[in-house]
Amino acid sequence: MGMKNPLARAEYRLAAHLPNQLPTDTGFEVAFAGRSNAGKSSALNTLCNQNSLARTSKTPGRTQQLVYFQVAPEKHLVDLPGYGYAKVPENLRIHWQEFINEFFHTRQALAGLIVVMDIRHPMREFDQGMLSYAFRRHMPAHILLTKADKIGRGEQTKTIREVKAQLAGTASVQLFSSETKLGVDEARGVVANWLQLGA
Repeated sequence: MGMKNPLARAEYRLAAHLPNQLPTDTGFEVAFAGRSNAGKSSALNTLCNQNSLARTSKTPGRTQQLVYFQVAPEKHLVDLPGYGYAKVPENLRIHWQEFINEFFHTRQALAGLIVVMDIRHPMREFDQGMLSYAFRRHMPAHILLTKADKIGRGEQTKTIREVKAQLAGTASVQLFSSETKLGVDEARGVVANWLQLGA
């Protein structure tokens, strides 16, 4: 892990519940999406080498806004709400779907999408819905198969092969573990590249 971490300077900037609360649409942003319990907050914390940048919560679906973390001027990580499956009122769910829909369709700064999936339950309906947003925008997408330490090497290889077959080249995919740091440098490299952070 000798690489200097280009994401280590990430800090909380703002949380947006409505489109007009988003920062100016300039620079570069990378969005992070994932179902409840997929390990998205842990992945964000690990990538930025910070313990509590993104709140990890025992109650899934706590993130109720688009949360912006600034890595450098006009370069942001965006933590999308882990919704669609959590126990939330219907009107809030509709609000979120509309907000995220608008965000993906209109946000010019958005440079790529990271979809965090538990390796034991990949490519669920929510994951595919998130990927379809990126595909419609012709935006690059990269999948982190998290909690890879929870299964054996043979099972890891089998799962990544199956996911790659489903994707048919539309997105890249890798193994990831916040516990063992498997795949951390690779994932950081993808994000830093999209944010156009000089090495």
